Amino acid sequence: MKKILIVAILSAFAINSNAHSINVQDLASRSWHLEGGQDIEGSFLFFQNNTVFLERGNSTVVQYPLSSFSASDQHWILKRYEQIKTINESHITRPIQTMYISPERLIFILAGLLVIGLLLYTFPPKTKVKYLPYIMVSGILAMLYSFKNGTLQKTTITTDPTSIDSSFIPFKPNVVTSWDGTYFYIESQGIPSTHGMMVGISDSGWQQQVPIPQCYILPNAWSIPLHPTMASSPIPVDSVHFTRGAIAIAVNGVPIFNEHTNTGADALTAGQLDNYGGHCGRADDYHYHVAPLHLYGHTASTLPIAWAFDGFAVYGALEPDGSTMTALDINHGHYGSNGIYHYHGTSSYPYMIARMAGNVTEDATHQLIPQATASPVRPGQTPLSGALITSCMAVGTNGYVLTYTLAGQTYQVSYSWTASGVYTFNFINPTGTTTETYNGFIPCKLPVGISNITYTEDKINIYPNPSKGQICVMLKDGLKPAEIKNITVISANGQTITSLPSYTEHISIPSVGNQVYFIVIKTTNAVVTKKIITE
Repeated sequence: MKKILIVAILSAFAINSNAHSINVQDLASRSWHLEGGQDIEGSFLFFQNNTVFLERGNSTVVQYPLSSFSASDQHWILKRYEQIKTINESHITRPIQTMYISPERLIFILAGLLVIGLLLYTFPPKTKVKYLPYIMVSGILAMLYSFKNGTLQKTTITTDPTSIDSSFIPFKPNVVTSWDGTYFYIESQGIPSTHGMMVGISDSGWQQQVPIPQCYILPNAWSIPLHPTMASSPIPVDSVHFTRGAIAIAVNGVPIFNEHTNTGADALTAGQLDNYGGHCGRADDYHYHVAPLHLYGHTASTLPIAWAFDGFAVYGALEPDGSTMTALDINHGHYGSNGIYHYHGTSSYPYMIARMAGNVTEDATHQLIPQATASPVRPGQTPLSGALITSCMAVGTNGYVLTYTLAGQTYQVSYSWTASGVYTFNFINPTGTTTETYNGFIPCKLPVGISNITYTEDKINIYPNPSKGQICVMLKDGLKPAEIKNITVISANGQTITSLPSYTEHISIPSVGNQVYFIVIKTTNAVVTKKIITE
Protein backbone atom coordinates (compact mmCIF):
# COMPACT_ATOMS: atom_id res chain seq x y z
CA MET A 1 0.00 0.00 0.00
CA LYS A 2 2.86 2.37 0.84
CA LYS A 3 4.44 1.80 -2.56
CA ILE A 4 1.18 2.57 -4.30
CA LEU A 5 0.86 5.84 -2.40
CA ILE A 6 4.45 6.86 -3.23
CA VAL A 7 3.92 6.11 -6.92
CA ALA A 8 0.70 8.15 -6.91
CA ILE A 9 2.41 11.16 -5.36
CA LEU A 10 5.38 11.01 -7.75
CA SER A 11 3.03 10.67 -10.73
CA ALA A 12 1.15 13.80 -9.68
CA PHE A 13 4.39 15.81 -9.71
CA ALA A 14 5.60 14.23 -12.97
CA ILE A 15 2.57 15.33 -15.01
CA ASN A 16 4.06 18.75 -15.76
CA SER A 17 7.66 17.66 -16.33
CA ASN A 18 7.43 16.87 -20.05
CA ALA A 19 9.09 19.12 -22.61
CA HIS A 20 10.01 18.97 -26.25
CA SER A 21 12.15 20.82 -28.73
CA ILE A 22 11.84 21.54 -32.41
CA ASN A 23 14.70 21.33 -34.85
CA VAL A 24 14.69 23.29 -38.11
CA GLN A 25 16.52 21.81 -41.04
CA ASP A 26 18.02 23.93 -43.76
CA LEU A 27 16.27 23.66 -47.10
CA ALA A 28 18.19 22.68 -50.23
CA SER A 29 18.18 24.68 -53.44
CA ARG A 30 15.12 24.20 -55.65
CA SER A 31 13.77 25.48 -58.94
CA TRP A 32 11.28 28.39 -58.73
CA HIS A 33 8.80 29.25 -61.46
CA LEU A 34 8.17 32.98 -61.90
CA GLU A 35 5.63 34.86 -63.96
CA GLY A 36 6.58 35.24 -67.60
CA GLY A 37 7.98 31.72 -67.74
CA GLN A 38 11.25 32.53 -65.96
CA ASP A 39 12.80 29.77 -63.83
CA ILE A 40 15.52 30.38 -61.25
CA GLU A 41 17.46 28.21 -58.84
CA GLY A 42 17.81 29.20 -55.21
CA SER A 43 17.30 28.32 -51.55
CA PHE A 44 14.36 29.71 -49.61
CA LEU A 45 15.57 32.05 -46.85
CA PHE A 46 12.52 33.74 -45.36
CA PHE A 47 9.24 35.48 -46.16
CA GLN A 48 8.32 38.93 -44.85
CA ASN A 49 5.93 41.73 -45.89
CA ASN A 50 4.68 39.72 -48.88
CA THR A 51 8.26 39.39 -50.18
CA VAL A 52 10.14 36.12 -50.72
CA PHE A 53 13.91 36.13 -50.09
CA LEU A 54 16.01 33.54 -51.92
CA GLU A 55 19.73 32.81 -51.93
CA ARG A 56 21.28 32.05 -55.32
CA GLY A 57 24.12 29.64 -55.84
CA ASN A 58 26.68 32.46 -55.82
CA SER A 59 25.54 33.45 -52.27
CA THR A 60 23.71 36.57 -53.49
CA VAL A 61 20.29 37.32 -51.99
CA VAL A 62 17.39 38.10 -54.33
CA GLN A 63 13.80 39.02 -53.50
CA TYR A 64 10.50 38.80 -55.35
CA PRO A 65 6.86 39.60 -54.47
CA LEU A 66 4.85 36.50 -53.56
CA SER A 67 2.55 37.15 -56.53
CA SER A 68 5.52 36.67 -58.91
CA PHE A 69 5.62 32.94 -58.19
CA SER A 70 3.52 30.17 -59.68
CA ALA A 71 0.48 28.94 -57.73
CA SER A 72 2.29 25.77 -56.62
CA ASP A 73 5.32 27.76 -55.45
CA GLN A 74 3.09 30.21 -53.56
CA HIS A 75 1.44 27.26 -51.82
CA TRP A 76 4.86 25.84 -50.89
CA ILE A 77 6.05 29.23 -49.58
CA LEU A 78 2.96 29.79 -47.41
CA LYS A 79 3.15 26.25 -46.05
CA ARG A 80 6.83 26.76 -45.20
CA TYR A 81 5.99 30.12 -43.63
CA GLU A 82 3.42 28.37 -41.42
CA GLN A 83 6.11 25.98 -40.21
CA ILE A 84 8.39 28.93 -39.42
CA LYS A 85 5.54 30.72 -37.63
CA THR A 86 5.02 27.66 -35.42
CA ILE A 87 8.68 27.78 -34.45
CA ASN A 88 8.49 31.53 -33.92
CA GLU A 89 5.66 31.09 -31.43
CA SER A 90 8.37 30.24 -28.93
CA HIS A 91 9.17 33.98 -29.00
CA ILE A 92 5.64 34.88 -27.88
CA THR A 93 5.20 35.64 -24.21
CA ARG A 94 3.03 32.78 -22.96
CA PRO A 95 0.31 33.18 -20.38
CA ILE A 96 1.69 32.03 -17.02
CA GLN A 97 -0.47 29.58 -15.13
CA THR A 98 -1.35 30.51 -11.56
CA MET A 99 -2.32 27.99 -8.87
CA TYR A 100 -5.95 28.46 -8.05
CA ILE A 101 -8.88 26.55 -6.51
CA SER A 102 -12.41 27.56 -7.38
CA PRO A 103 -14.64 28.29 -4.34
CA GLU A 104 -17.02 25.47 -5.31
CA ARG A 105 -14.23 22.88 -5.45
CA LEU A 106 -12.74 24.11 -2.18
CA ILE A 107 -16.09 23.78 -0.39
CA PHE A 108 -16.49 20.26 -1.80
CA ILE A 109 -13.03 19.21 -0.56
CA LEU A 110 -13.52 20.70 2.90
CA ALA A 111 -16.95 19.06 3.24
CA GLY A 112 -15.49 15.70 2.25
CA LEU A 113 -12.63 16.00 4.73
CA LEU A 114 -15.09 17.04 7.44
CA VAL A 115 -17.20 13.93 6.87
CA ILE A 116 -14.11 11.70 6.94
CA GLY A 117 -12.96 13.45 10.12
CA LEU A 118 -16.28 12.84 11.88
CA LEU A 119 -16.21 9.18 10.89
CA LEU A 120 -12.62 8.90 12.08
CA TYR A 121 -13.58 10.50 15.39
CA THR A 122 -15.87 7.54 16.13
CA PHE A 123 -13.09 4.98 15.56
CA PRO A 124 -11.05 3.50 18.42
CA PRO A 125 -7.65 5.19 19.03
CA LYS A 126 -5.64 2.46 17.32
CA THR A 127 -7.83 2.58 14.24
CA LYS A 128 -7.42 6.35 14.06
CA VAL A 129 -3.64 6.05 14.00
CA LYS A 130 -3.82 3.32 11.39
CA TYR A 131 -5.95 5.24 8.88
CA LEU A 132 -4.76 8.81 9.55
CA PRO A 133 -1.77 8.70 7.09
CA TYR A 134 -3.97 7.45 4.26
CA ILE A 135 -6.53 10.19 4.89
CA MET A 136 -3.83 12.88 4.90
CA VAL A 137 -2.32 11.61 1.63
CA SER A 138 -5.80 11.51 0.04
CA GLY A 139 -6.41 15.10 1.09
CA ILE A 140 -3.08 16.26 -0.37
CA LEU A 141 -3.76 14.49 -3.69
CA ALA A 142 -7.23 16.02 -3.84
CA MET A 143 -5.76 19.48 -3.29
CA LEU A 144 -3.15 18.92 -6.03
CA TYR A 145 -5.86 17.74 -8.42
CA SER A 146 -7.92 20.81 -7.66
CA PHE A 147 -4.98 23.12 -8.30
CA LYS A 148 -4.31 21.42 -11.61
CA ASN A 149 -7.90 21.61 -12.81
CA GLY A 150 -8.61 25.04 -11.39
CA THR A 151 -5.71 26.69 -13.15
CA LEU A 152 -6.21 30.28 -14.27
CA GLN A 153 -4.36 31.91 -17.12
CA LYS A 154 -2.35 35.06 -16.62
CA THR A 155 -4.39 37.97 -17.93
CA THR A 156 -1.77 39.66 -20.13
CA ILE A 157 0.11 38.37 -23.18
CA THR A 158 2.27 39.88 -25.89
CA THR A 159 1.53 38.88 -29.48
CA ASP A 160 4.24 38.65 -32.11
CA PRO A 161 3.11 41.02 -34.91
CA THR A 162 4.72 38.82 -37.57
CA SER A 163 2.39 36.04 -36.42
CA ILE A 164 -0.61 38.32 -37.01
CA ASP A 165 0.80 39.43 -40.33
CA SER A 166 1.01 35.86 -41.63
CA SER A 167 -2.80 35.61 -41.67
CA PHE A 168 -3.15 38.70 -43.89
CA ILE A 169 -0.47 37.71 -46.41
CA PRO A 170 -2.77 35.64 -48.70
CA PHE A 171 -4.93 38.77 -49.23
CA LYS A 172 -2.23 41.32 -49.97
CA PRO A 173 -2.04 43.81 -51.70
CA ASN A 174 -5.80 44.22 -51.05
CA VAL A 175 -4.74 44.83 -47.44
CA VAL A 176 -1.69 46.67 -46.13
CA THR A 177 -0.28 45.93 -42.68
CA SER A 178 2.11 47.65 -40.28
CA TRP A 179 2.68 47.85 -36.55
CA ASP A 180 4.29 49.72 -33.71
CA GLY A 181 4.85 48.75 -30.08
CA THR A 182 1.15 48.99 -29.19
CA TYR A 183 -1.03 48.11 -32.19
CA PHE A 184 -1.04 46.07 -35.37
CA TYR A 185 -2.63 48.18 -38.14
CA ILE A 186 -4.71 47.01 -41.11
CA GLU A 187 -5.38 49.33 -44.03
CA SER A 188 -8.01 48.48 -46.63
CA GLN A 189 -10.92 49.84 -48.62
CA GLY A 190 -13.36 47.36 -47.07
CA ILE A 191 -14.16 45.73 -50.43
CA PRO A 192 -13.50 41.97 -50.78
CA SER A 193 -11.33 40.80 -53.67
CA THR A 194 -12.30 37.14 -53.32
CA HIS A 195 -16.09 37.23 -53.81
CA GLY A 196 -19.04 39.28 -55.02
CA MET A 197 -21.36 41.33 -52.85
CA MET A 198 -25.05 41.88 -52.12
CA VAL A 199 -26.53 38.90 -54.00
CA GLY A 200 -28.53 36.67 -51.64
CA ILE A 201 -30.19 39.34 -49.50
CA SER A 202 -33.87 38.39 -49.04
CA ASP A 203 -36.86 40.29 -50.44
CA SER A 204 -37.30 42.15 -47.14
CA GLY A 205 -33.68 42.67 -46.17
CA TRP A 206 -32.20 45.23 -48.57
CA GLN A 207 -31.76 48.68 -47.03
CA GLN A 208 -31.06 50.27 -50.45
CA GLN A 209 -27.41 50.78 -49.48
CA VAL A 210 -24.66 49.96 -51.98
CA PRO A 211 -20.94 49.20 -51.52
CA ILE A 212 -18.57 52.17 -51.76
CA PRO A 213 -14.82 51.74 -51.07
CA GLN A 214 -13.87 53.38 -47.78
CA CYS A 215 -10.64 55.03 -46.65
CA TYR A 216 -9.52 52.71 -43.85
CA ILE A 217 -5.95 53.97 -44.11
CA LEU A 218 -3.69 55.49 -41.49
CA PRO A 219 -4.59 57.29 -39.29
CA ASN A 220 -8.06 55.74 -39.88
CA ALA A 221 -6.76 52.16 -40.06
CA TRP A 222 -8.14 49.22 -38.09
CA SER A 223 -6.02 48.40 -35.05
CA ILE A 224 -5.42 45.20 -33.08
CA PRO A 225 -3.79 45.52 -29.64
CA LEU A 226 -0.48 43.70 -29.37
CA HIS A 227 -0.74 43.39 -25.57
CA PRO A 228 -4.28 42.07 -24.98
CA THR A 229 -5.54 41.48 -21.45
CA MET A 230 -8.21 39.03 -20.37
CA ALA A 231 -11.33 40.72 -19.03
CA SER A 232 -12.53 39.86 -15.53
CA SER A 233 -16.12 40.57 -16.69
CA PRO A 234 -16.36 40.03 -20.46
CA ILE A 235 -18.87 42.30 -22.20
CA PRO A 236 -21.48 40.34 -24.19
CA VAL A 237 -21.79 40.87 -27.93
CA ASP A 238 -25.58 41.05 -28.05
CA SER A 239 -28.51 43.28 -29.01
CA VAL A 240 -27.41 45.89 -26.44
CA HIS A 241 -23.61 46.08 -26.60
CA PHE A 242 -21.44 46.85 -29.64
CA THR A 243 -24.48 47.53 -31.84
CA ARG A 244 -22.52 50.21 -33.73
CA GLY A 245 -19.27 49.73 -35.57
CA ALA A 246 -17.06 46.68 -35.94
CA ILE A 247 -15.88 44.15 -33.37
CA ALA A 248 -13.29 42.43 -35.61
CA ILE A 249 -11.53 42.67 -38.94
CA ALA A 250 -11.47 39.83 -41.48
CA VAL A 251 -8.09 38.97 -42.96
CA ASN A 252 -9.28 40.22 -46.37
CA GLY A 253 -9.72 43.73 -44.93
CA VAL A 254 -13.51 43.65 -44.49
CA PRO A 255 -14.78 44.72 -41.04
CA ILE A 256 -17.04 42.38 -39.04
CA PHE A 257 -19.95 43.74 -37.03
CA ASN A 258 -22.04 42.31 -34.19
CA GLU A 259 -24.31 39.50 -35.40
CA HIS A 260 -27.22 41.75 -34.42
CA THR A 261 -28.23 44.84 -36.39
CA ASN A 262 -28.74 48.20 -34.69
CA THR A 263 -32.43 47.23 -34.35
CA GLY A 264 -31.50 44.13 -32.32
CA ALA A 265 -32.33 41.57 -35.02
CA ASP A 266 -30.12 38.64 -35.94
CA ALA A 267 -28.88 39.91 -39.32
CA LEU A 268 -28.52 36.39 -40.75
CA THR A 269 -31.90 34.95 -39.78
CA ALA A 270 -33.58 38.25 -40.72
CA GLY A 271 -32.42 37.72 -44.30
CA GLN A 272 -30.34 40.89 -44.42
CA LEU A 273 -27.05 39.26 -45.46
CA ASP A 274 -25.74 38.22 -48.86
CA ASN A 275 -24.31 34.82 -49.79
CA TYR A 276 -21.07 35.66 -47.96
CA GLY A 277 -22.55 37.01 -44.74
CA GLY A 278 -22.25 40.69 -45.58
CA HIS A 279 -24.24 43.76 -46.56
CA CYS A 280 -23.86 47.54 -46.61
CA GLY A 281 -24.47 49.89 -43.71
CA ARG A 282 -25.97 53.36 -43.70
CA ALA A 283 -22.63 54.78 -44.85
CA ASP A 284 -22.68 52.46 -47.89
CA ASP A 285 -19.89 50.56 -46.15
CA TYR A 286 -19.69 46.83 -46.85
CA HIS A 287 -19.14 44.59 -43.81
CA TYR A 288 -19.81 41.08 -42.48
CA HIS A 289 -22.10 40.15 -39.58
CA VAL A 290 -20.97 36.51 -39.23
CA ALA A 291 -17.65 34.67 -39.33
CA PRO A 292 -16.25 34.72 -42.91
CA LEU A 293 -15.63 30.97 -43.05
CA HIS A 294 -15.62 31.16 -46.85
CA LEU A 295 -12.15 32.73 -46.65
CA TYR A 296 -10.73 29.26 -46.03
CA GLY A 297 -11.07 28.79 -49.78
CA HIS A 298 -8.23 31.31 -50.09
CA THR A 299 -6.03 30.74 -47.04
CA ALA A 300 -4.56 27.89 -45.00
CA SER A 301 -6.98 25.98 -42.76
CA THR A 302 -4.79 26.62 -39.70
CA LEU A 303 -4.58 30.40 -40.13
CA PRO A 304 -7.05 32.85 -38.54
CA ILE A 305 -9.82 34.24 -40.75
CA ALA A 306 -10.24 37.33 -38.55
CA TRP A 307 -8.85 39.22 -35.57
CA ALA A 308 -11.09 40.59 -32.84
CA PHE A 309 -10.39 44.09 -31.59
CA ASP A 310 -9.60 42.75 -28.13
CA GLY A 311 -6.45 41.25 -29.66
CA PHE A 312 -7.44 37.59 -30.11
CA ALA A 313 -7.62 35.57 -33.33
CA VAL A 314 -10.68 33.89 -34.86
CA TYR A 315 -10.26 30.41 -36.35
CA GLY A 316 -12.64 28.07 -38.12
CA ALA A 317 -13.28 24.34 -37.67
CA LEU A 318 -9.65 23.58 -36.81
CA GLU A 319 -7.39 24.55 -33.94
CA PRO A 320 -4.16 26.45 -34.69
CA ASP A 321 -2.24 23.16 -34.51
CA GLY A 322 -4.50 21.55 -37.14
CA SER A 323 -6.55 19.39 -34.77
CA THR A 324 -10.35 19.42 -34.69
CA MET A 325 -11.97 22.27 -32.77
CA THR A 326 -12.60 21.38 -29.13
CA ALA A 327 -15.41 22.54 -26.84
CA LEU A 328 -15.93 26.31 -26.69
CA ASP A 329 -16.47 28.39 -23.58
CA ILE A 330 -19.17 30.99 -22.94
CA ASN A 331 -17.21 33.54 -25.01
CA HIS A 332 -17.25 31.20 -28.05
CA GLY A 333 -13.52 30.57 -27.71
CA HIS A 334 -10.93 28.90 -25.50
CA TYR A 335 -7.20 28.57 -24.80
CA GLY A 336 -5.24 26.66 -27.42
CA SER A 337 -2.55 24.07 -26.88
CA ASN A 338 -0.02 26.92 -27.09
CA GLY A 339 -1.64 28.65 -24.10
CA ILE A 340 -3.03 31.53 -26.21
CA TYR A 341 -6.72 32.42 -26.16
CA HIS A 342 -8.64 32.51 -29.45
CA TYR A 343 -12.20 32.42 -30.82
CA HIS A 344 -13.82 30.11 -33.37
CA GLY A 345 -16.24 30.95 -36.15
CA THR A 346 -19.21 28.61 -36.64
CA SER A 347 -22.20 28.49 -38.97
CA SER A 348 -24.61 28.59 -36.03
CA TYR A 349 -25.38 31.34 -33.52
CA PRO A 350 -23.48 33.22 -32.08
CA TYR A 351 -21.37 32.65 -35.21
CA MET A 352 -18.10 34.11 -33.90
CA ILE A 353 -17.86 36.03 -30.61
CA ALA A 354 -20.43 35.70 -27.81
CA ARG A 355 -18.54 37.89 -25.33
CA MET A 356 -15.38 39.95 -25.70
CA ALA A 357 -12.91 37.84 -23.74
CA GLY A 358 -10.35 40.63 -23.73
CA ASN A 359 -10.59 44.04 -22.14
CA VAL A 360 -12.16 46.57 -24.53
CA THR A 361 -13.74 50.01 -24.23
CA GLU A 362 -17.34 50.62 -25.28
CA ASP A 363 -18.40 54.24 -25.71
CA ALA A 364 -21.79 55.80 -24.91
CA THR A 365 -23.11 54.90 -28.37
CA HIS A 366 -22.36 51.19 -27.84
CA GLN A 367 -19.36 51.20 -30.15
CA LEU A 368 -16.01 49.58 -29.46
CA ILE A 369 -13.14 52.08 -29.52
CA PRO A 370 -10.64 52.72 -30.98
CA GLN A 371 -12.56 52.26 -34.23
CA ALA A 372 -11.95 53.12 -37.87
CA THR A 373 -14.83 55.11 -39.34
CA ALA A 374 -16.71 54.90 -42.62
CA SER A 375 -17.62 58.10 -44.48
CA PRO A 376 -21.20 58.43 -45.83
CA VAL A 377 -21.69 60.41 -49.03
CA ARG A 378 -25.50 60.46 -48.94
CA PRO A 379 -28.28 60.14 -46.34
CA GLY A 380 -29.11 56.68 -45.01
CA GLN A 381 -31.72 54.81 -47.04
CA THR A 382 -34.79 52.77 -46.06
CA PRO A 383 -35.72 49.10 -46.64
CA LEU A 384 -37.24 48.23 -50.01
CA SER A 385 -39.58 45.32 -49.35
CA GLY A 386 -39.93 42.86 -52.22
CA ALA A 387 -36.64 43.79 -53.93
CA LEU A 388 -34.30 40.93 -54.87
CA ILE A 389 -30.71 41.78 -55.84
CA THR A 390 -29.56 39.74 -58.82
CA SER A 391 -26.07 41.17 -59.36
CA CYS A 392 -23.59 43.81 -58.25
CA MET A 393 -20.85 44.29 -60.82
CA ALA A 394 -17.84 46.60 -60.80
CA VAL A 395 -17.56 49.01 -63.72
CA GLY A 396 -13.93 49.96 -64.17
CA THR A 397 -12.18 51.01 -60.97
CA ASN A 398 -14.57 53.71 -59.80
CA GLY A 399 -18.10 52.43 -60.05
CA TYR A 400 -20.67 49.62 -59.77
CA VAL A 401 -23.99 48.62 -61.27
CA LEU A 402 -26.39 46.93 -58.85
CA THR A 403 -29.34 45.14 -60.49
CA TYR A 404 -32.51 44.07 -58.70
CA THR A 405 -36.05 42.96 -59.47
CA LEU A 406 -39.22 44.32 -57.94
CA ALA A 407 -42.78 43.20 -58.77
CA GLY A 408 -41.54 41.34 -61.83
CA GLN A 409 -39.61 44.29 -63.26
CA THR A 410 -35.87 45.01 -63.43
CA TYR A 411 -34.21 48.03 -61.84
CA GLN A 412 -30.61 49.23 -61.57
CA VAL A 413 -28.51 51.55 -59.46
CA SER A 414 -25.52 52.69 -61.52
CA TYR A 415 -23.13 54.77 -59.51
CA SER A 416 -19.56 56.07 -59.80
CA TRP A 417 -17.21 58.63 -58.29
CA THR A 418 -14.48 60.98 -59.41
CA ALA A 419 -11.01 61.57 -58.01
CA SER A 420 -12.24 64.83 -56.49
CA GLY A 421 -15.01 63.12 -54.49
CA VAL A 422 -18.12 63.70 -56.65
CA TYR A 423 -20.49 60.71 -56.42
CA THR A 424 -23.16 60.24 -59.09
CA PHE A 425 -26.09 57.83 -58.67
CA ASN A 426 -28.30 56.89 -61.62
CA PHE A 427 -31.51 55.12 -60.57
CA ILE A 428 -32.70 53.28 -63.65
CA ASN A 429 -36.32 52.03 -63.69
CA PRO A 430 -38.64 50.76 -66.45
CA THR A 431 -39.97 54.27 -67.11
CA GLY A 432 -36.77 56.30 -67.01
CA THR A 433 -33.69 57.37 -65.04
CA THR A 434 -33.30 59.62 -62.01
CA THR A 435 -29.88 61.08 -61.20
CA GLU A 436 -28.56 62.30 -57.86
CA THR A 437 -25.13 63.83 -57.23
CA TYR A 438 -23.30 64.15 -53.92
CA ASN A 439 -20.06 65.78 -52.85
CA GLY A 440 -18.42 63.21 -50.59
CA PHE A 441 -15.02 62.19 -49.32
CA ILE A 442 -12.07 62.08 -51.71
CA PRO A 443 -11.39 58.45 -52.69
CA CYS A 444 -8.10 57.06 -51.48
CA LYS A 445 -5.64 54.44 -52.63
CA LEU A 446 -3.88 51.93 -50.46
CA PRO A 447 -0.19 52.62 -49.82
CA VAL A 448 2.10 51.00 -52.36
CA GLY A 449 5.14 49.17 -51.00
CA ILE A 450 8.59 50.14 -52.17
CA SER A 451 9.65 48.46 -55.40
CA ASN A 452 11.90 45.47 -55.01
CA ILE A 453 14.89 46.77 -56.96
CA THR A 454 18.23 45.37 -55.91
CA TYR A 455 21.31 47.59 -55.96
CA THR A 456 24.49 46.26 -57.45
CA GLU A 457 26.89 44.80 -54.94
CA ASP A 458 29.24 47.80 -55.03
CA LYS A 459 26.61 50.32 -53.89
CA ILE A 460 26.54 49.20 -50.24
CA ASN A 461 29.21 47.29 -48.41
CA ILE A 462 28.66 45.60 -45.04
CA TYR A 463 31.64 44.24 -43.15
CA PRO A 464 33.19 42.33 -41.46
CA ASN A 465 31.57 39.12 -42.62
CA PRO A 466 31.73 36.83 -40.64
CA SER A 467 31.12 39.19 -37.74
CA LYS A 468 31.63 38.95 -34.01
CA GLY A 469 28.57 41.11 -33.25
CA GLN A 470 29.46 44.49 -34.77
CA ILE A 471 28.98 45.38 -38.44
CA CYS A 472 29.70 48.51 -40.44
CA VAL A 473 27.41 49.77 -43.23
CA MET A 474 29.47 51.66 -45.83
CA LEU A 475 27.80 53.67 -48.62
CA LYS A 476 29.60 54.05 -51.94
CA ASP A 477 29.28 55.49 -55.44
CA GLY A 478 27.39 58.62 -54.44
CA LEU A 479 24.73 56.97 -52.26
CA LYS A 480 23.96 59.48 -49.48
CA PRO A 481 22.88 58.73 -45.88
CA ALA A 482 19.70 60.79 -46.42
CA GLU A 483 18.60 58.25 -49.07
CA ILE A 484 18.49 55.48 -46.45
CA LYS A 485 14.94 55.22 -45.07
CA ASN A 486 15.46 52.37 -42.63
CA ILE A 487 17.68 49.40 -41.86
CA THR A 488 16.26 46.13 -40.54
CA VAL A 489 18.16 43.15 -39.15
CA ILE A 490 16.23 39.89 -39.66
CA SER A 491 17.09 36.45 -38.31
CA ALA A 492 17.17 33.33 -40.46
CA ASN A 493 13.64 32.38 -39.37
CA GLY A 494 12.18 35.74 -40.36
CA GLN A 495 12.15 37.50 -36.98
CA THR A 496 12.96 41.21 -36.87
CA ILE A 497 15.93 41.70 -34.52
CA THR A 498 16.60 45.41 -34.97
CA SER A 499 14.82 48.17 -36.91
CA LEU A 500 16.56 51.52 -37.39
CA PRO A 501 14.65 54.52 -38.83
CA SER A 502 17.61 56.03 -40.67
CA TYR A 503 21.17 55.38 -41.76
CA THR A 504 23.37 54.01 -39.01
CA GLU A 505 26.98 53.21 -39.79
CA HIS A 506 27.68 50.81 -36.91
CA ILE A 507 25.11 48.17 -35.93
CA SER A 508 25.19 45.54 -33.20
CA ILE A 509 23.79 42.08 -33.93
CA PRO A 510 23.51 39.01 -31.66
CA SER A 511 26.58 36.79 -31.88
CA VAL A 512 25.71 33.58 -30.07
CA GLY A 513 27.39 30.82 -32.05
CA ASN A 514 27.20 30.57 -35.82
CA GLN A 515 24.06 32.44 -36.85
CA VAL A 516 22.77 33.86 -40.13
CA TYR A 517 21.20 37.35 -40.33
CA PHE A 518 19.89 39.44 -43.21
CA ILE A 519 20.41 43.18 -43.32
CA VAL A 520 17.54 44.74 -45.28
CA ILE A 521 18.21 48.36 -46.26
CA LYS A 522 15.39 50.41 -47.79
CA THR A 523 16.30 53.52 -49.74
CA THR A 524 14.16 56.09 -51.53
CA ASN A 525 13.76 53.80 -54.54
CA ALA A 526 15.22 50.40 -53.77
CA VAL A 527 15.76 47.56 -51.31
CA VAL A 528 19.15 46.03 -50.57
CA THR A 529 19.55 42.71 -48.74
CA LYS A 530 22.86 41.41 -47.41
CA LYS A 531 23.56 38.15 -45.61
CA ILE A 532 25.79 38.25 -42.52
CA ILE A 533 27.20 35.30 -40.58
CA THR A 534 28.24 35.63 -36.94
CA GLU A 535 30.92 33.64 -35.21
